[in-house]
Amino acid sequence: MALIKIGTRGSDLALWQANFVKSELEKLGCDVELKIIKTQGDKIQHLSFDKLEGKGFFTKEIEEALLDKTVDLAVHSHKDLETNQPDGLEIVAVSDRENPSDILLIQKDAYDPSKQLALKKGAIVGTSSARRKALLNAFRSDIEIKDLRGNVPTRIDKLRQQDYDAIVLANAGVSRLKIDLSEFHVEILKPQDFIPAPAQGVLGLQIRSNDEQTRKYVAKMNNARVKSIINIERGVLNKLNGGCQLPLGVYAEKIGDKYEVWTALGQENGSVKRLQSTFTSEEGAADAIVSELKKK
Repeated sequence: MALIKIGTRGSDLALWQANFVKSELEKLGCDVELKIIKTQGDKIQHLSFDKLEGKGFFTKEIEEALLDKTVDLAVHSHKDLETNQPDGLEIVAVSDRENPSDILLIQKDAYDPSKQLALKKGAIVGTSSARRKALLNAFRSDIEIKDLRGNVPTRIDKLRQQDYDAIVLANAGVSRLKIDLSEFHVEILKPQDFIPAPAQGVLGLQIRSNDEQTRKYVAKMNNARVKSIINIERGVLNKLNGGCQLPLGVYAEKIGDKYEVWTALGQENGSVKRLQSTFTSEEGAADAIVSELKKK
């Protein structure tokens, strides 16, 4: 029986993701072990993402463990991955997509349904994502944005401690962890308006390119439809040479035989460029979006 060692971060969400993949592989007849690996992003908690050096700071150490054969499979939040794979590694499968939207968790006394995003005037909102900052500012120039780091439960605790009036999180992480949010008002942000990170809500399963035994099992978990959608989203990110520091949202849906794509890119003057595009094929879609973004 095949033994597959999964490398994962140690956060609640990363462990949920790794255990989910573990149980799927066990159904296919594999023996599976988890190995927890600390990444640069886990160690440096005082800086916002746009201040951290380089790209791939939630993935690099796990990828090194794959290359030196400490582990056989890495389970990543796909949106954390660099768009160019390191030599010798590849994404062999992507998961089904959990709800890709962002959500706003709002203190009850900061909730104002008469205003955009349902936030009271001058609300303090927590996020460390360049994309979320740009979109928040575009919707509401009166709010104050404060950096917020930590895993999902830590960020929610900081909201509980009244450090913020609201925080922005990915819907996928909160629903996977089944966190009780009843003490807050939950505002789900439509992904066509508050555009998520490329591949948000999708897991990327990464192996060594020459590891045929692991490939044989993991490839069975691939969702081809999701893969074609996120190829467009991640293609735009790749062509803009971006990582977590780029204020970019791209969201695609396949409706019938057409791809609908919504894009938002934060500008240096604080505005956000938005595009909505339709394509009949994923081929060339990212190129067309990027040339349009550069033109406008």
